[in-house]
Amino acid sequence: IIAALAVSLGPLAAGLGKGYSSPAIDNLQELQNVKRGNYTHFSVNDQQVSWIASLSLLGALFGGMFGGLAMQYGRKRVLTLMSLPFSISWILTMFAKSVETMFFTAFVGGFCCAIVSTVAQVYVSEIASPDIRGFLSAIQKISGHFGMLISYLLGAYLDWRQLAMLIAMAPIMLFISVIYIPETPSFLVLRGCDEEAHRSLQWLRGPHKNVELELDTIRTNVRTTRMNLLNRISTTTGLPTATLDGATGQPLGDQRRGLRHYIEMISFEAIVANVKSVLRNARLVKPILITCGLMIFQRFTGASSFNFYAVTIFRKTFAGMNPHGAAIAVGFVQLLASMLSGLLIDTVGRIPLLIVSSIFMSLALAGFGSCVYYGETSKMLLAEGGVLSDVSMAAGQNDWIPLMCVLVFTVAFALGISPISWLLVGELFPLEYRAVGSSIATSFSYFCAFLSVKTFVDFQSFLGLHGTFWLYACISCVGLFFVIMVVPETKGRDLEEMDPRYVRTLTINR
Repeated sequence: IIAALAVSLGPLAAGLGKGYSSPAIDNLQELQNVKRGNYTHFSVNDQQVSWIASLSLLGALFGGMFGGLAMQYGRKRVLTLMSLPFSISWILTMFAKSVETMFFTAFVGGFCCAIVSTVAQVYVSEIASPDIRGFLSAIQKISGHFGMLISYLLGAYLDWRQLAMLIAMAPIMLFISVIYIPETPSFLVLRGCDEEAHRSLQWLRGPHKNVELELDTIRTNVRTTRMNLLNRISTTTGLPTATLDGATGQPLGDQRRGLRHYIEMISFEAIVANVKSVLRNARLVKPILITCGLMIFQRFTGASSFNFYAVTIFRKTFAGMNPHGAAIAVGFVQLLASMLSGLLIDTVGRIPLLIVSSIFMSLALAGFGSCVYYGETSKMLLAEGGVLSDVSMAAGQNDWIPLMCVLVFTVAFALGISPISWLLVGELFPLEYRAVGSSIATSFSYFCAFLSVKTFVDFQSFLGLHGTFWLYACISCVGLFFVIMVVPETKGRDLEEMDPRYVRTLTINR
């Protein structure tokens, strides 16, 4: 639990960064070229705003790809090393004197954020005992939502520089805390460091716990995984497997070190070969289509727009309500819904939750767009009659309607398509291709998020704010038909059922 809380500072820092854009963009758009101390506040236009918000997601796209390669050097080591540039990116943001600097720091911050979030989740899954693994994994997700809520809350009182300074402290705290926790036993066994793995497992389980049986189980699982990896490498690269010990899966004699180095050197080629084999395997095409399809509907239904532009959207929508207060309410509701989602997924099932989620998301998005349209039309008509102040007061009394639509959308999204999309990535892919399948789905998700955030400003220019959310409502309706016709129900199905060749090894990973 202590180790999981330590690495949860990574998702917390990621959530702080995710929530930063909304109040910071609003603050940047309000400020003109005003001198304050030795720093110049600069204004930004709509296109520059879209790049500030979306470049972090583009950086996360590349970070997600690089994170899988970086993990071969150790989960703890990667978390320690990446926390420093993560913090530096926010320090540079604090001292930024041009929008180009913010472009750069947004990309670097997103790159580091994706690596830290991915490695933190893997770390927790590898150290946790089966009875609390779900709980400790949920802590990582809750930490991210809590970080976003903190950014919304502090953003109401701090300017964008002060907020960046506070966010820079979270990766530094991660760096300090990770120093005092051990490397994961699974990684140490994979590297052949059995004594260190024993000490790590003893630290994690307690000084009086007998860890020999669990350590033997990990060795068996790692041995099987290594043999499968080497068999695939020998098939795709021509490396002979005759040099391996059939009992242990280790290279014989002096070739052990050389083969290990060779595996590290060709890791990128092995990943490329895995991707190609996945795309050629008809049995795996459907899981790819299902998971990537869900990522499209997850990202292009307005959630990313609310996360990155919440204060800006509410400022244009509300006549009397404080937009920062509304953003804080949305962040708080999102945090509560994320806590509830873990209970409902295993109780209600995946498909019913996805269907209900899609229906309520569609209704909420259509309702929000209609409220925006009604408000804009009323202002135009009454402004022509010279009673704009009266309509502002009248419209302010109805601010609770669009806020309620956003809250309903947030709950539906957090209970349904948001967690289930990621859950199905682990449930639909066979163990042999689970790593590469997760990489494909994660990278595609970040790509869709980048497009969604970047194009929000363009949609708003062409369709208006109301038309943009009507478009999101239509996409959500299409997602409903996709769920009904394509997505399978996996409630109550063990992983062994989906991947019967790895029955014994899968029980270790659960």
